[in-house]
Amino acid sequence: MGLLLNTKSCLDHHEPLINHAGSIQQRAMAFLEDEFRIILQESVIKESAVVADDSNSQRKSTADQQDHQNDAVVSQDNDQMPVPESGDQEIEYPGYPDDVVVVLRKIAEKMKGGGYGWECREVYLVGRRNILMRTLKQDCEFEKVSIDEVQKMSWDTLEREIPIWNKTFKDCSSLFFPGELKLAERIFPGDEGSLFCIVTHGLAIQFLGFAEAVAMTRRSTEKLFKILDIYETLRDSFPSMEALFPEELRGELRNEVTSARSRLGETAIHIFSDLEHSIKSDSSKTPVPGGAVHPLTRYTMNYLKYSCEYKDTLEQVFKSHSKMEQEEEEPVKSGNSAFASQLMRIMELLDGNLETKSKQYKDIPLSCIFMMNNGRYIVQKIKGAAEIHEVMGDTWCRRRSSELRNYHKNYQRETWGKLLGFLGHEGLMHNGKIVKPNLKERFKSFNATFDEIHKTQTTWVVNDEQLQSELRVSITAVMIPAYRAFMARFSQYLDPGRQTEKYIKYQPEDIEDLIDQLFEGNTSSSSTATAKRRT
Repeated sequence: MGLLLNTKSCLDHHEPLINHAGSIQQRAMAFLEDEFRIILQESVIKESAVVADDSNSQRKSTADQQDHQNDAVVSQDNDQMPVPESGDQEIEYPGYPDDVVVVLRKIAEKMKGGGYGWECREVYLVGRRNILMRTLKQDCEFEKVSIDEVQKMSWDTLEREIPIWNKTFKDCSSLFFPGELKLAERIFPGDEGSLFCIVTHGLAIQFLGFAEAVAMTRRSTEKLFKILDIYETLRDSFPSMEALFPEELRGELRNEVTSARSRLGETAIHIFSDLEHSIKSDSSKTPVPGGAVHPLTRYTMNYLKYSCEYKDTLEQVFKSHSKMEQEEEEPVKSGNSAFASQLMRIMELLDGNLETKSKQYKDIPLSCIFMMNNGRYIVQKIKGAAEIHEVMGDTWCRRRSSELRNYHKNYQRETWGKLLGFLGHEGLMHNGKIVKPNLKERFKSFNATFDEIHKTQTTWVVNDEQLQSELRVSITAVMIPAYRAFMARFSQYLDPGRQTEKYIKYQPEDIEDLIDQLFEGNTSSSSTATAKRRT
């Protein structure tokens, strides 16, 4: 009992001194907390030199004012904690020189030893979260957006946001998140896992929410490639990000990624189905002027060509995310991959649609030109891109080229076969003599028919220079020898002068020049063909 009274008396006597000591410790811890915050926020090498200089002077002023508190703490050992200069040291993210990290670790140790470890952790967490977000905004132009905001964005806005998201996710996976874990390990050894997770876990979940939100937006064919970009980023970059987190959080992140990839994959497949539907439902009744390449052909082939740049990813998407009922309805042909079968199916739909559109032309030769134009465009697109050519294969290209030759033959027969009929000998001779009225009528009919062909087919369009040349050469090869032979055989039976001028309108060279005017898409109306006479 006496001992307790003596102790109480001693405590009462020394209470002012004890309170003073406690106050000194509080002030010292507050100073260290401020020092920790300033060094953490303003000693990143990437920050400007002006900020670093200002922080140095601020720290000096603070140190002068509270010198005795600093001495009280530092005197516990011989270590000093000057704020170092960065010099020319090469610094990786998060951008602290090694000696700065040493100072931060020492402050953290002293605050923990003084019973202020929680306060130090809070300063670190708030500071690093702010610095990380500022870095993402400066380096990647990234800013957080909610799922609701994503779904309300116009496609133009979202199309700009997705590349930013891709870059940010990749950089976080390879640079920023590993840097955060390494920094936490060096400043708070043994406690780095929880600190790293608090700094980064919410951001990782937000990343995955963005990906899933994009997949939930209204589908359209134009979105496919951006969706595949996100899918590839998750596939390629998530594993290294996942490995940074402790096992208890990996399952949650893995489930989020699986959900996001499933939605993205199913959306990509639905977009391809929408493309099929758009081809099936394109029933425009207005023929393309001049038999030119149809806009549907251009759109579909450019779309498929670009799709094939994602061939491996799309193969994985169709293999991993196709619904069973879809696979049963559209079985994969033997030897073909799921994506190749999808591509073949779209090509068959396009072929059928073009065949239907070709029947809108009342002029059979023009329908042949239309099919040649579109067929050549398709073949050239496929041959010109290794990715789509690899999927479609040489056999398909040879078969399509054979079909084009058939259209070419049909065109030539329908157009120039009739004209060649006028250059035959039948009906021009009777009892071994030339029947002049018949000969004159034959020349008149040839001229009128050729004029009509020229007038009509100069308005037709063949933009592919090789196809245009092939058509003209084949026409010339058929017409010029026949016309030249006819002229040599029968022109002598017309009287020189007015009669020759009236019935022999063209020399062979004139016909050749006029053939070279065909398929130019010239819409100017001229009633007769004109060519400069060769002398």
